[in-house]
Amino acid sequence: MDIRVYVGNLAKSTTQDEINTLFATAGTVSSAELVMDKGSGLSKGFAFVAMASQEEADKAISMFNGYSFADSALKVNIAKPRV
Repeated sequence: MDIRVYVGNLAKSTTQDEINTLFATAGTVSSAELVMDKGSGLSKGFAFVAMASQEEADKAISMFNGYSFADSALKVNIAKPRV
């Protein structure tokens, strides 16, 4: 079962490939969804990454919460369930 992780405080220039590459260092990334602004086509500053297991999600959170990426300190935690 995939565990969704919220990644916030991303730079507007961040790409989905950069998110995939970064989180792959913590484990298996099942999917990564960078949320884009429809008008400008730029990142809204957050993404959701699905990790393959709870252990890998916990590892990603411990590795990247507060991590400086593109001059921004990332906020990483378990994503809240979709409503």
